[in-house]
Formats: sequence, structure tokens, C-alpha cells
Amino acid sequence: MTLFGEAFNPGGGRNINAQMPGVTRLIKTGAAVVGTLIFCLIFFNYIASITRIGAGYVGVEVVLSGSQRGPAEIPIRTGWVFYSPLRSQIIEFPTFVQTVKWTHDLNEGHASNEEMSFNTKEGMEIYSDVSLSYAIDPRRVPDFYVKYRLSDLDLFTHGILRDVVRNSLNEVASTYSVEQIYGEQKAEFLTKVQALIQSKMEPVGVGIQQFGFIGAPRVPPVIAAAITSKAQAIQDAERARNELAKTQAEAAKTIAEADGEAKAAVTRANGEAEANKIRQTSLTPQLLELRKIENQKALIERWNGQLPTVQTGNGGLLMELPKMQQ
Repeated sequence: MTLFGEAFNPGGGRNINAQMPGVTRLIKTGAAVVGTLIFCLIFFNYIASITRIGAGYVGVEVVLSGSQRGPAEIPIRTGWVFYSPLRSQIIEFPTFVQTVKWTHDLNEGHASNEEMSFNTKEGMEIYSDVSLSYAIDPRRVPDFYVKYRLSDLDLFTHGILRDVVRNSLNEVASTYSVEQIYGEQKAEFLTKVQALIQSKMEPVGVGIQQFGFIGAPRVPPVIAAAITSKAQAIQDAERARNELAKTQAEAAKTIAEADGEAKAAVTRANGEAEANKIRQTSLTPQLLELRKIENQKALIERWNGQLPTVQTGNGGLLMELPKMQQ
């Protein structure tokens, strides 16, 4: 054996033989772990699996094999769910309120013009932005899935539900004029549209919470100007009627006041005449003589003892009388 042989293989190969059992055990252990992981992966993905239904969601178990294939009639509530992927599939549906807006604004909703259009009974086309809120009844989720076979609510909202809303708008608008929809009967129109949408969606457990226009409906400028002018004319006529009623009320008040004053004057005159009549019937020669004596007595009592200093002569001239000598 050479010097290099001694250096590279000290001990004559006995150390390598001693390490072989340890390496073999390590390889066997690694293989067992990998095998276990592969088994667990296959088992929990194809034989048994677990998922969690979050709050505000309901699950539907769709059976894929056996004689009872199809969605189960009883929905799965919130919590952990064990199932076999080989036998069934779990689909989650949100049951909280969903709100959608269909507008012509590219910055609201989807980046496209989603405004609604419908025709009135005159054949006038109206454009409008609308908003709608709905929720699925948790108990009716299986019916919903059987009807539409959709697990993505966006496909339902912007496909099936949008068509129902557009058809309902046209159906109700065909009984209204553009002036009614644009004016005072807009709230009544929207209420009827919402009721019609609800009647179409109720069989699958979809409840319409809210429906309405976003802003005012859009009509051709000429029609809008005509409606505005008519509304202004109605307001002017109403204001004129109010002013006329006010003038008539003021005139009636003035007439009533004058009539009251006239009646009061007549009443006062009648009272005075009655008083004079009573006075005249009560005057007698004896009473007149008594009043004369009483007046003379009053004059005497007020006289201060001085004689008059002037006297009226013929022709109305005044003469100064001579003063008495003391």
C-alpha cells in the first residue's frame, strides 16, 4: 500500500462499512415521512376534506355520485364541514345584502356604461342610473343553486338579475308617460318596478331590499325643457291662485269690518233715538219749571255781588255803566 493509500483510506475501509446502517435508516425514515405526506395529501384532497363556512355565508353540498346526485335540500350553516371530495362538493353563497349600481359613469361600478334604458307609453326612450340591493334567503339557497347553477354571484347579478330589472322597467314604464316618470309619480313608478322584480325573484329566495334611480332620469333636452316649462307654469298658476285667494280674503275682511261698523252705528243711533224719545215723553210743564228754578238758583249761588260793567244798547252797541261811588 502506498503512502497516498494510507492517507485516503485509513483503517482499510472499516469506517465506511460502519456508517452504512445509519445512512440506510435515514433514507428509510425520509421515505416513510414522504410517503405519509403523500398519503395524507391524497386522503384529504380526494377521500376526506374539511372546509369552514364563514359568518354571513351558507354552504350547499352538491353530491357527485350515487343515486342522490345533486344539491342537498338542507343548506350548511356556519362552521367546520367534513366531506369527501370524491363524493361531493361544497359551494358557498353569501347571504348578506348585496348592492349593485348600474350607471353611465365609468368610475362607478364596472368601467363601462351600464345605464338602464326603457320606453314610456309614448315610445319615448329614457336613460337612467339605478341602484339595487338584494339578499338571498339562507333557507332557499339550494333552490337558488338548482335554478341557476351558479356559484359566482357576480355572474348572477350582472347577468340574470340585470335582465330581470331591465325587463321590469320596460314593463311598468309602458303604462306611464314620460312626464309622470320624470315628475310627481316617480316614487309610485319605482315602487311598482321593485314589486315586479320581487315577484319574479321570490321563487328562488332572492329578496329585493331597495331599488331606485341614482339622480334624475335622462330624457332628450327638448322634452326636459318642455316638462320644466310646464312645471313652472303650474307653479305660477298656483301662486296666482294663492294671491287671488289672499286678495279675496282681505276684501271680505274689509267688507266685514265696514258692515260691522255700520251695524254698530245703527245700533248707537237707535239707542240715542230711543233715549231722546224717553226724554221727550218724560218732560212736563212742572218739570221744566223745576229745571228753570234750579238753574236760577245755581246762578245766584255763583254770583259774587258785582254788577255788570257793560250793557248792550240798541244796535248791539256796548255802553260802559258808571261805577258806584264808595
